[in-house]
Formats: sequence, C-alpha cells, structure tokens
Amino acid sequence: MKVYAITDMEGVAGVVDSPNYCNRESRYYERGCELTTLEVNAAVDGALEAGATEILVVDGHGQGAINQELLHPAATLLIGRPRPYLAACNDSFDVAISIGQHAKSNTPGGHLAHTLSFACENLTVNGVSVGEMGSNFLFAAYHGVPYVFLSGDLAAAREAEALAPGIETAAVKEGLDRGSATGMSAEENLLYNGAAIHMHPTKARDLIQAGVRRGIERRDEIGRFWLEPPYTLEMTMRAENGEPGKIARVTGNDLARVLRTPREFGKHVEAQ
Repeated sequence: MKVYAITDMEGVAGVVDSPNYCNRESRYYERGCELTTLEVNAAVDGALEAGATEILVVDGHGQGAINQELLHPAATLLIGRPRPYLAACNDSFDVAISIGQHAKSNTPGGHLAHTLSFACENLTVNGVSVGEMGSNFLFAAYHGVPYVFLSGDLAAAREAEALAPGIETAAVKEGLDRGSATGMSAEENLLYNGAAIHMHPTKARDLIQAGVRRGIERRDEIGRFWLEPPYTLEMTMRAENGEPGKIARVTGNDLARVLRTPREFGKHVEAQ
C-alpha cells in the first residue's frame, strides 16, 4: 500500500495567520513548521494502521512547512524547488491524502483562503472553479489515484466533500464567515480571513490519524473528481491599482500537461 501525502500549512490547527506563521521571515515560522509536521505524523500513523507500507510526504507549502528532524521516520520526504506540479505523483500510488489544506480563493468562511497566492482571484478548468484542492484531485485522478482524506479548516473540508463525495475529512478549525473576498486586492485578501476557532492541536492530530485510517480502508467507496478533455485552464489575478486582473490561459487535451504548463499572463498557451 503506497500513499501520496501532500501538505500545506494554512489549514493546520494553531497556524493563526500567514504573515506571522507561513513565511520563512515570519516570527512564528518554526512553530508553524512544527505544527504542520506533527499533523503529518498523525496522518502517517493512520496510514500505517490501515496497512500502508510506503508513504511519500510532499512538502507542498511554497516556503516549506516540514521539519525534517521531527518527521515520522516511516515516511520519505520530497522537499525543495524547482519541481513540476505534483512531482512524483503517478499510478504506482494506491491513495492520495492532503494535510493542512485551505479553501480556494474567495470562499466565505475560509480561513486564510486563497489559490496559489493571495493575489489570485480564481483558477478554473473548463469553467469550473477548482483552486489548489480541485487541481490536486484532478491530477491524482489522471493517474488513477483516489483522493481519500483531507484535513484543514471547515470550509476546505466542505470543498473536498463536494468534489469527492464520501471522502474522509478532518476539520481542525473554523474561520469566521465575513463573506467572500471577491474583488479585494491581494493585500486586503491576505488580512481578510485571519480569525478562526482552532481545535486543540492534540485533538486535531487524533482526528487526522483516525480519518486517514478510515479513508484508506474505504478507498473503494469514495468518489473522484474528474473533468473530460479538452481542457481550458484560466488563472485570473486580482485587480490592482484600478487595473483589471491579468488572465493566463492554457489549453490542451492532456490534463497533466495543462496543469504543469507555465502560465503567461495576457497570453493563450497551448500545452505541449
């Protein structure tokens, strides 16, 4: 049983905001990495209980979020950049899971909700708003790998459940619903959804461990998120200084190539 586990940081219990926790220059960055790594360790324990024999942890946070010395010794770690989108994900994996995920940009009640960056207004594939989570689900499904578990804030959990019916989730915190951040600048969006009710980190890890175990055990019962080709990916940035948001468009028949093709704003790129 081989498990692909991708991480983020904003959806981890105890990670309060982005400026203070999520960047290398943040004053609580090391604490954010510790909290993230301990949630990942709980997921690894759950996977082992469900029969996993190989677990690859992919540090998916842009600034890095895994403390290698604290990481569960049963896991291997993919870390560092540059690397292609969802590097090492292929059909050799039996299941995929996400730890510390946040909701997509403009999600009401989404704690630290964004897509790739707080400067992005929306990311769509074939007109469907997908965000980071939907893109990950699609890429895994492309390789025939079922997504069976996701942890993060409540809005992220609901987003996952809508995309993959039956998926196991662990909502470890709940953002206050102030409405959508649609139309805000990047700076406004960064500070908009900073308040949340957090579960105690120890309890959050217990939920994650149990949820991963159930997800793997129930893998054949969980739906997959999929869109049929051909594909049109559009990334729209937030308006700045009175100027409309820039748009990048990528098209093609192969989903993996479309998701991995570099985006050029103001241009239409055909995936090769």
